[in-house]
Amino acid sequence: MRPCIKNRPEIAYERTEMFTFVKIFHTFHSNSVKMKRFFKNITDWYFSKKAAPYWFILFLDSFLVLLAAYIALFLTRQYAFTNNALLLSNTWGILINVFIYAVFFKIFHTYHGIIRYSSFHDLANITSSTLSASIVAYGVSKLLRYLGVTAVALPNFYGEFIMFVMVTLGMFIMRVIVKFMFEISRTDTRTTNIFIYGVLEGGVSLAKSLFNQDVNKYTLKGFVSPNGDFVGQRLLGVRVYPENLNLISIMEENDIHAIMVSPLQTDHFRERQELITALTDAGIKIMVMNQSEEWDGKSPLSHERMRDIEIEDLLPRDKIEVDMDAIGQNLRKKRILITGAAGSIGSEMVRQIAKYNPAEMVLIDQAETPMHDVRLYMAEHHPKIKCYTIVGSITNKKFMETIFESHKPDYVLHAAAYKHVPMMEDNPAMAVQNNIAGTRVIADLAVKYRTSKFVMISTDKAVNPTNVMGCSKRICEIYCQSLNQAIVDGKVDGITQFVTTRFGNVLGSNGSVIPIFREQIKNGGPITVTDPEMVRYFMLIPEACKLVLEAGTMGKGGEIYVFDMGKPVKIVNLAKRMIKLSGAKNIDIVFTGLRDGEKLYEEVLASAENTLPTDHPKIMIAKVREYDYEAAVENEERLLKQSYTFDDMEIVRIMKEIVPEFKSNNSKYEVLDSKK
Repeated sequence: MRPCIKNRPEIAYERTEMFTFVKIFHTFHSNSVKMKRFFKNITDWYFSKKAAPYWFILFLDSFLVLLAAYIALFLTRQYAFTNNALLLSNTWGILINVFIYAVFFKIFHTYHGIIRYSSFHDLANITSSTLSASIVAYGVSKLLRYLGVTAVALPNFYGEFIMFVMVTLGMFIMRVIVKFMFEISRTDTRTTNIFIYGVLEGGVSLAKSLFNQDVNKYTLKGFVSPNGDFVGQRLLGVRVYPENLNLISIMEENDIHAIMVSPLQTDHFRERQELITALTDAGIKIMVMNQSEEWDGKSPLSHERMRDIEIEDLLPRDKIEVDMDAIGQNLRKKRILITGAAGSIGSEMVRQIAKYNPAEMVLIDQAETPMHDVRLYMAEHHPKIKCYTIVGSITNKKFMETIFESHKPDYVLHAAAYKHVPMMEDNPAMAVQNNIAGTRVIADLAVKYRTSKFVMISTDKAVNPTNVMGCSKRICEIYCQSLNQAIVDGKVDGITQFVTTRFGNVLGSNGSVIPIFREQIKNGGPITVTDPEMVRYFMLIPEACKLVLEAGTMGKGGEIYVFDMGKPVKIVNLAKRMIKLSGAKNIDIVFTGLRDGEKLYEEVLASAENTLPTDHPKIMIAKVREYDYEAAVENEERLLKQSYTFDDMEIVRIMKEIVPEFKSNNSKYEVLDSKK
C-alpha cells in the first residue's frame, strides 16, 4: 500500500511548493492578462478619440518639467533636500520654472498638435520652446540674485541645462511612445501591402499620408522609381525598386497587392502599356487620383484621394493643355446658348462655361429628365448665374425664334444631334429632319439675331461617311461653311462666324462601348464586340470640350477644326483589359459582326483633304471642298421635302448626291452605290 503524503514530509513539501508556484504563476498570469486588457482599453479609448484635450497634453508636459526640475535640483543641490527652508525656496523657484516653460509651450503651440501625428516640425517647436524657456528662466534666476531675493531660488546654469535636456528628451520620448502605440493599435491583419509608383514629391507625400492612417488599411513596402532615381536605396524606411518587367516577380515575392501611382507620374505611367498589362495580368490593383482633380505638387496629398484605376485612365493619349483662363475671358459676361445641353458633350460644356461667370446661359434639349438634372446642377453650383433650362426641339423653328429673340445670344454652341449610327441607319428621315434641318434652323437664327460666333460639334464619322448619321453631319458642315462664306462675300447680311469641330468617340458618353462593356461584365458576360479588328479613337469628354472651346475662340469663321485624337485603340483589347481590371472570371468575348453602317476604321480626314497647323498642337484645320451657298440651300430644302415621304431609299439617294464620297458599308443602302 502506497504511503500517505503526510507521512512523507519531503514529498508534501515539494507538492506544497509546486502548488504555491502554480498559484503565483496563475496570479501573475491573470494580472498580466488584466494589465494587457487594461492597457488595450486605455489605448483603444485614446485612439478612438480625434485627439487628447489640449489641457491634458499641457498637463503632461508641465509634469515633465516639474519632474525634471526636482531631478536637476537633486543632481546640483542635494543639500537642499536636507533643509526645509532651502527646499521650500527651491520649490518656489521650480514652480516659476514650470510657469515659464508653460508660457513658451503656449507661444510655440507644442500641445496643439495631435501627438500620434507628431512630425519633425513638432519636434523643432518643442526644442525651440524648451531652449527659450531655459534661457529666460536662467535670466530670471540671475535677476532675482541681483535683486537679493532669497525666498525664491531658481536652478543655476547647470540645473537649467539639465532641465532643458531632460524636458526636451522627455517630450520627444513621450510623443514617440504615443506614435508607437498608435501604430500598434491600428494594425489590421486585413491590411494591403502596396508599392508607390514615383519617388519625388507626389510619392513621398502619399507615403506620409499612409503613415498617418487612422486605420492601417495599407502598408507601404516599397517605391518604384520610373526614372531610376534612388534605386537600391531606402526612402522613408522602405526600398526603392527599378521600373521593369522584373517588378512583377518582386511584388509577388513581397505579397504586394496594389500599386499607387503618384499624380506627378500618371501620364508617364499611362505610356507604360507593357507594365500595365503585366500588373493587370498578375491581379495587382492599380490606384490613381481622380482625373477631375488636380494636385499642385506642394500641398499634402492624401491617400484617400486615390481610387481603383478604370479603363479610361489607361488608354494611351497625351495630356491636353488648354489655356482655359484665356477662353474664360471671352465667355465672361456673355450670353451663351447651348443646344443639346443635357447630352454628354453639352452638359460638360455647361459645367466648364459656368465657371467663367457668363451673363446668362440658355440651355436647350428635348430630353426632359436629363435637362432637369442640369437645372439642379446649376441651381446648386452656380445659383448666381441667370440660367434658362428649356425643353424643346431645335426643329421647332417658331419656338427657337422666340428664344433667340428674347435672349439674343453672343455665342451658340450647337451640340444637339442624333448620334447613334444604327438608329439613324434605320431612320434616315429623322437624321435629316433633326440633324440637318435642325442645324439650319439654329444657324439661320444665329445670323438673324447677330450672334457673334456659332460653334458646331461634328464627328469623325463625317469623313468619307459610310452611314446616314455621318453623312447627315457632313451636310451640316457644308451648310455652316457655305453660310459663313456667303456672309464674308456679302450675299447674306450677318456678322456670325461659323466654326466646326470634328472629333471621335468620347469616353463615357451615352451609348459608348465602355459603359456597355462595364454593364455586361457586371451581369456576368458575355462582352459583345462587333469585329476583332475594329479600332476607334477615344478622348475624355472634358478634354474634348476644352478643345471645342479653344477652337471656337481661335476660329475666325469657315474653319473645320480637327482634333488630334492620339492613337487608335483596338476594341477587343479594350474589352480584355476591362475584364482583367474588374477581376471577373470566365467572361467570354463574343463577336457579333459589324452593325449597319459601321466601318472598322474611323478616319479623321478624307483622302482628298489635308490640314493646316494652328497655334495649338492638338488642333488642325481641315482643308475641304467648298460648296456654293445657294446650292447648299437648294439641296437642304430638296432633302427635307423628301424626308417627309419617309422613303428611306430615296432620302439616302439624295444624301449620296449631295455627298458623293458617302459609300454605305454593311447596309441595305449599298445597292444605291452599285447603281452609280
